[in-house]
Amino acid sequence: MNEKLVIAMVGLPARGKSTMTRKIARTLELDDVRTRIFNNGDLRRRLFEEDTSHPEFFSPGNPKGVAQREQCARLNLDLARAFLEEEGQVAILDASNVTRRRRRMVAEAFPADIPVFFIECVNADAEALKANLERKASQQELSHLSRREAVASFLQRIAHYESIYEPLREEPNRLLVDSFENRILREQISDVLPYYDRIRDIITTRIVKNLYLVRHGETHANLEERIGGDADLTPHGRAQAGALADYFARVRIPIIFTSTHKRTLRTAAPIAARQEHCAIVALPEFDEIHAGICEGMTYREIQERLPEVAAARKRDKYDYVYPEGEGYRTMENRIHRGLKKIFYLTNYNDNIMIVGHRAVNRMILSDFVFRPKEEVPYIYMPQNRYYQIRIDPYKRIFALRAYAAKSATGA
Repeated sequence: MNEKLVIAMVGLPARGKSTMTRKIARTLELDDVRTRIFNNGDLRRRLFEEDTSHPEFFSPGNPKGVAQREQCARLNLDLARAFLEEEGQVAILDASNVTRRRRRMVAEAFPADIPVFFIECVNADAEALKANLERKASQQELSHLSRREAVASFLQRIAHYESIYEPLREEPNRLLVDSFENRILREQISDVLPYYDRIRDIITTRIVKNLYLVRHGETHANLEERIGGDADLTPHGRAQAGALADYFARVRIPIIFTSTHKRTLRTAAPIAARQEHCAIVALPEFDEIHAGICEGMTYREIQERLPEVAAARKRDKYDYVYPEGEGYRTMENRIHRGLKKIFYLTNYNDNIMIVGHRAVNRMILSDFVFRPKEEVPYIYMPQNRYYQIRIDPYKRIFALRAYAAKSATGA
């Protein structure tokens, strides 16, 4: 099959267009569909020697900036057309394309027998958008600015795009996608589009290159079998963190997600220090189960002082909720939300690491590997091993791998 298709992305900056673009391209390539991405931003940075990252470059009232951005768009259209004229099958235009005029230019750049399919990305989740802006602020082209200045600069850039933004309305082949939820909100298809069913499946399916699921190092609370709290690492726990840093030193990890607790942050710190440009992002969604009135107690103390709590939890560990606290069942929504944030903030080609807690990591793992809920609280989650998860359109790989000696009992 040698059917041709143009996919043109649409949407404001930081709405997940490039992440979705790479996800679509990589999966189609696995299907032996010759696919290539044409990114206007990459071309802009290569084409012009002067700094084009400042907000006024993107102002619709800046004639020079408008002309240069138009030049990039037309050149990428020429490159995409040449690719399809040869052996290419799918050309993906990764750009904002926020005006109807620009989208008409895209549609008119290709022969009538090659359909153009517009995919508009939106995101109404304020927290996820804010986190993505923080990530965008760390881009190389903004490295001359402080983090605060970089975020402000990017927000000004977005404001310029917002001032001329025209959502998809009249284009014959269009899809509106919530890029945070991976959900199709609206679709209008007037032509027969090659690969259409496959693309819809890609958009709504989670794909993971490598997710490394790590439990924090040993803590003083682990040694005492004390639950909850914000315990620090023991010397052995710090050694475990160092062993993880050594083990992953040759694996590129651009971002490590943790909870807000010290034990995960201090496990992640030496790992990040051995990486080049690695960010640590603490998500409250991955905080350990809150034990309510049992916070800070040992299991023996709970048995002695609150035998009714111990007995009730033993009967149904998954559905049991600590008085004034949480249970596995009540953590479901926040764990799922944390995972959505991760996949919104990372690229398909990135390795991802989560440094979490025993109960939290059990919940995360169960999101990828089907386990009956009654089994989830008993999933093996040691401190001297990690889980590696890989999901592509054709297979799922789950492996438990060792990185250091000895583990602690843990909370």
